[in-house]
Amino acid sequence: MTDVRALPAGAAVEDHGYRPAPAGVRVNMIFSADGAAAFAGRAGPLSCPADYALLLALRAYSDVVLVGAGTARAEGYGPVRLGPEHRAHRRELGLGDDPPPLAVVSRSGRLPESMFGGPTPPILITGAANTSTARETGCQVIVSGTDTVDVGGAIHQLREQGLQRILCEGGPALLDELVAHDLVDELCVTLAPKLAGSQPVGTGAPSAIAAPTALRLGRVLVGADGYLFLTYHRG
Repeated sequence: MTDVRALPAGAAVEDHGYRPAPAGVRVNMIFSADGAAAFAGRAGPLSCPADYALLLALRAYSDVVLVGAGTARAEGYGPVRLGPEHRAHRRELGLGDDPPPLAVVSRSGRLPESMFGGPTPPILITGAANTSTARETGCQVIVSGTDTVDVGGAIHQLREQGLQRILCEGGPALLDELVAHDLVDELCVTLAPKLAGSQPVGTGAPSAIAAPTALRLGRVLVGADGYLFLTYHRG
């Protein structure tokens, strides 16, 4: 049965069933009411303070944060940093004090400079054709695929390193790859009460899956400002 409840003004979304994270791939995305995943190339204009706070909290509950390089550049990603409250939650979950690393999927084998300088070095995921460029970054490199990145193989390698709780923050092209490989275990969706119009993101090909994958709606939180926070699980 779906848990539907109103979220009191000022209440933290993450305190309503989001921790601990599931073992597997949890995806966190935001969409406008008319289906756009970004506005002017960024998800930020669709967001709100409660959604941003949820993003930071979900990071604290994960072993690794997975993101596409294009999204990381557009959103100005830096290293994952945790506040005292999230560090405390992380300790309670047995995940230690250090923030989780960013694992960035980059076809070119390059990472923005903004991702370096934090307490936990990033992980670069790229194809074998870009290995020489990737090694120059000085961070851990996961090679999966040849000219393009084999996302399924990369997830397998992350799990082999003990990084079982994988939080994917997009973008849509990376989500498409995870869906195509049948790797999404939980989908956290923020539905923004905004109209964004046509906002093309990426140039991905149509999905090769034979039929839509069924999900079960597990939780609906209704924010006082009209935002909906939805959690879907594998059916």
